[in-house]
Amino acid sequence: MDTHTPRPAAALPEIQHLVADEMAAVDALIRARLASDVVLINQIAEHIVAAGGKRLRPMLVVLAARALGHAGRDHHQLAAVIEFIHTATLLHDDVVDESDLRRGRRTANALWGNAPSVLVGDFLYSRSFQLMVELDRMTVMRVLADTTNAIAEGEVLQLLHVHNPDTDEAAYLRVIERKTAVLFAAATRLGALLGGAGDDVQQRLHDYGMNLGLAFQIADDVLDYTADADALGKNLGDDLAEGKATLPLIHALAHSDEATRGRLRAAIEQGDTTAMPEVLRAIETTGGIGYSRQRALAYARAAEAALEGLPESDWLAALRGLARYAVERDH
Repeated sequence: MDTHTPRPAAALPEIQHLVADEMAAVDALIRARLASDVVLINQIAEHIVAAGGKRLRPMLVVLAARALGHAGRDHHQLAAVIEFIHTATLLHDDVVDESDLRRGRRTANALWGNAPSVLVGDFLYSRSFQLMVELDRMTVMRVLADTTNAIAEGEVLQLLHVHNPDTDEAAYLRVIERKTAVLFAAATRLGALLGGAGDDVQQRLHDYGMNLGLAFQIADDVLDYTADADALGKNLGDDLAEGKATLPLIHALAHSDEATRGRLRAAIEQGDTTAMPEVLRAIETTGGIGYSRQRALAYARAAEAALEGLPESDWLAALRGLARYAVERDH
């Protein structure tokens, strides 16, 4: 078996090829279990599925399970659970953030309104728990109950920091750990559990997922200031418009002169996108992008380090490749 680490530039296509058959099975399960007698649920669900996305979180379940030697098919159901939870959070996020664009398409709340989006998000949460119960693994239910609780806490924490220019790096990391990284960690830990891994290896896969999630989110926040809007699939400057101080701007605030700092604080407080040129200059002057990328890279390396000593396979090489992809992607 080829055990090379996928080349960073080609990591995602190689990995997608490796898991193509399994992800097709996961997608089929997702479509089947999204079905409802309620027409509006089906309409919004189809819109979500058609929007696609990388399916990164369910892919992590597949890779972790296979890397630890799992030969069954129940990890497909776990992967669907993880994707349902993630999609529910997106529906709710878009309502809270009043977003109108995601993955290059109109958001569900922009098309159908806030109430249907929130309620279909609730449907996805409840459907995910139905699937969990069918797996009949108490550890799976306990970990995912804790995970969804942490995600909700992260959403509230973020809400408390909206339009708050005093948000520092530690507060930012607490938010993204709960909002993003905990679901990555649950995906990889539970994939390892289904693979028959013991507690020590499960913890290592948890650590891999947590660090990967932190790297991924920091890189995502960098892209909000650097990416091509069409490639990114959302409006550039959305974080500033929503009053969110993410790491590049937090770093700029901490290292700007007093006059610039005052203008940056006002931009955050007001969600003032007309200040974007000055915000970008401040981020560039203070090295906010470079600093944030280095922080993301440190987490990606920690993710790779958590895998050291595990049995080599294409699946493990793919997990390493995803750590590199997380910080090297352009959308």
